Amino acid sequence: MASLDACSSYSSSAFISGLRSLPNQLQTWNLFYLLKCPSSRRYPSSPSPFSTLTSSLHVPAALAAAPSPARLRPRADSIDLDNDPISLLHLRIRRYHTSRDSSSRPAMDSKEADKYIQLVKEQQQRGLQKLKGERQSKSNSDGGGFSYKVDPYTLCPGDYVVHRKVGIGKFVAIKFDIPSPSSPPIEYVFIEYADGMAKLPLHQASRLLYRYNLPNEAKRPRALSKLSDPGAWEKRKTKGKVAIQRMVVDLMELYLHRLKQRRPPYPKNAAVAEFEAHFPYEPTPDQKLAFRDVERDLTERQTPMDRLICGDVGFGKTEVALRAIFCVISAGKQAMVLAPTIVLAKQHYDVISERFSKYPDVKVGLLSRFQTRAEKETYLEMIKHGDLDIIVGTHSLLGSRVVYNKLGLLVVDEEQRFGVKQKERIASFKTSVDVLTLSATPIPRTLYLALTGFRDASLISTPPPERVPIKTHLSPYNKEKVALAVKNELDRGGQVFYVLPRIKGLEEVKDFLEHSFPDVEIAIAHGKQYSKQLEDTMEKFALGEIKILICTNIVESGLDIQNANTIIIQDVQQFGLAQLYQLRGRVGRADKEAHAYLFYPDKSFLTDQALERLQAMEECRELGQGFQIAERDMGIRGFGTIFGEQQTGDVGNVGIDLFFEMLFESLSKVEEHCVVSVPYNSVEIDLNVNPHLSSEYINYLENPIKIIGEAEKAAEKDIWSLVQFTENLRRQYGKEPHTMEILLKKLYVRRMAADMGIMRIYASGKMVGMKTNMSRRVFKLMTDSLSSNVHGNSLVIEGDIIKVSFATAWLAELLLELPSEQLLNWVFQCLSELHACLPNLIKY
Repeated sequence: MASLDACSSYSSSAFISGLRSLPNQLQTWNLFYLLKCPSSRRYPSSPSPFSTLTSSLHVPAALAAAPSPARLRPRADSIDLDNDPISLLHLRIRRYHTSRDSSSRPAMDSKEADKYIQLVKEQQQRGLQKLKGERQSKSNSDGGGFSYKVDPYTLCPGDYVVHRKVGIGKFVAIKFDIPSPSSPPIEYVFIEYADGMAKLPLHQASRLLYRYNLPNEAKRPRALSKLSDPGAWEKRKTKGKVAIQRMVVDLMELYLHRLKQRRPPYPKNAAVAEFEAHFPYEPTPDQKLAFRDVERDLTERQTPMDRLICGDVGFGKTEVALRAIFCVISAGKQAMVLAPTIVLAKQHYDVISERFSKYPDVKVGLLSRFQTRAEKETYLEMIKHGDLDIIVGTHSLLGSRVVYNKLGLLVVDEEQRFGVKQKERIASFKTSVDVLTLSATPIPRTLYLALTGFRDASLISTPPPERVPIKTHLSPYNKEKVALAVKNELDRGGQVFYVLPRIKGLEEVKDFLEHSFPDVEIAIAHGKQYSKQLEDTMEKFALGEIKILICTNIVESGLDIQNANTIIIQDVQQFGLAQLYQLRGRVGRADKEAHAYLFYPDKSFLTDQALERLQAMEECRELGQGFQIAERDMGIRGFGTIFGEQQTGDVGNVGIDLFFEMLFESLSKVEEHCVVSVPYNSVEIDLNVNPHLSSEYINYLENPIKIIGEAEKAAEKDIWSLVQFTENLRRQYGKEPHTMEILLKKLYVRRMAADMGIMRIYASGKMVGMKTNMSRRVFKLMTDSLSSNVHGNSLVIEGDIIKVSFATAWLAELLLELPSEQLLNWVFQCLSELHACLPNLIKY
């Protein structure tokens, strides 16, 4: 057994001088490779390093039990983060742990996980077939039934395209060409690349080309690909695949976690039929389907509902929510209705109060800033004690002071209007209560979850029979056009919305309209007004006393004014696509023809993104196109990551369309990217490393035997527990000496190995091997995900053995001359880097 003294006898100067005799280009690489390689996590099973260590300590009982002032005194050693691999490992693990709260999602039993993964795949197919049926094509060998490939005939000269095997180019034209004098003419697609022109037969182009869209302001790629350098494109595509796999795992873990939650199904209540009979309209076919979907979620499933109801303004989403609320409160639970603005919250309160007026036992409350402090405190107490059945309000309902007695259902209207923190709080409810989200134009991330099947969705696209399309007029701003639009509406006895993007400018518009229409009642509404003033203004407009309402986008959601059938939106380029669609939906709620006037300044001042939004509004003129608008918005803005606000992610590497196709392919093969961990105690490390702590450090520790036992227990539990143990040890005693560091590294190696399914690490001849249950696909994904090529190029898998494939024979010989501790350090670094790839894989 190699002792610390034997290891220290190795001459570092002889080692370095030996390196100097090697080729110059390899010296730097070799030092980095042996001393700074990425880390991993493996642990020996038997004998335990702690048992070996404790047997050699011979700590007198009196010494172990009686702490001395010297032993309790904190060490002053500072830790150099740049040169301490354990600290670097801690930083990564802590960053992942805190961002994902990984402790709340433990690894599953493999049989249980297989069952859930099958459920997820079935859900994916239902979601895709329901929401993306128009893209369905013949199933191909990849198992993907949906294609985002572009029809070359729809391309315009100058459009950017992605060839799946070559990369990003610029479409030039489709032309006939004769390959040989005896051959008939063939139609080719000509594509310009950075270093030349390529022509592709049309039938091949239809299978390999995608439109290149970027999810941000810049609509052109950073650079065109080179025909002479296909490796660069492969690297970009690999980076995209890794990002996609990370998204898939995030989604899978979220969905699997939700599937594991349990609540008893709600009883089927005969009184629901009576409640439904009070609905004054004949439901549309899509509404009926949404009713059935929600009813099944609540009464037939044991997992909490998380369903998106996507439908245009006035298409009946609220009625779906009302029936869900009735089902939940009939079972004695509370329901919360969350709205982004006080205007919308007040309207929901009025609708709910009127609809439940025939049920005197049902108590409905509105929590808003319009209330006094005393009224708010009264409501908070009622919510806490279960005296309110339905609570309506804005984001204040998500505050820590609001304690629910038996919350069963959360209804979220227009989720896109909430901020990041509110969305995170909403997400926290989804593991314990049923959630129903209503939206005409769902945010890209919500739409993304629905498209991938990880979120249940019901699409209401059939308009009520009396609804007629809204006529949309898009033109540069002109006062005469504004005055004419207002006059036409007033002449037929209607009312007008006049919307600006900012409060500044409202008074100026009011002066202009008062001058043009001196006998007409005009008012201003915005979110900075006193609550009573705003409430009075909105009520007067609803009653028809105010004919023209000049406002900000505070009216974007909720207002249902049957007599208001003209909306004028000024500086339309400053609104988002979803906002414009929602604002346009404020009119056309009755059987009158409605008009939406969208005014912009000179087009030369507009960005490409603003022009694209306006084009989308022009194209989506028909009723029931909110879903298509949301899709276009996703194409313009990007859908972001699932657990953050970054909008572009890694989509720019390959473009949105190819990104989505790769995503669906990855989803279809999700079970192939699973890591099956092994028990910590079953991992063996045969590297001949058995450090002995110095008597000085043993005396310095307060209770060395207890501390070492706690380290072993922490390592056996999980990597996070081992991180916490090591950090606590360092806080109390400072940076550990070299021998203790080696002992800790051995624990980390064993722990990381167990997490990755590695059962044994050993040195044999001129090779270091790791026996594993890892599949070749998983190994490939992990090495593709490595941040450094140093280890990716040196690791190969053969059967069930991961081998260290050294660059040259002399390096293998040199490695075997190193002390066993240096070999352990190398394994620690290598496994640490592999372990960093685990977030890209499903863990059993």
